[in-house]
Amino acid sequence: MYCAIYRSKKKEGTYLYVPGRDKFDDVPEALMNSFGQPEFAMMIDLGKREKLAVVDIEKVKQSLQNEGFFLQLPPPPDAALQAIRNKNEKL
Repeated sequence: MYCAIYRSKKKEGTYLYVPGRDKFDDVPEALMNSFGQPEFAMMIDLGKREKLAVVDIEKVKQSLQNEGFFLQLPPPPDAALQAIRNKNEKL
């Protein structure tokens, strides 16, 4: 099972997986609007991989089959790092 991965230019660390290059038919319009213009990152063969770096490969496969896309959001910021950011914003 091949899929294309696109990065969001609007939201750092956000990626959209679709079943093929430029196959956005099943992606809701509201999601595409908030995602922004997709920037092609790579094609991967999910059938030849056991895992992915950040997300569960089985969730990606299942979502591609059931929904026609998978949205990868950035991991939540570390609590200590967030506390420092909050403190710096007040300066």
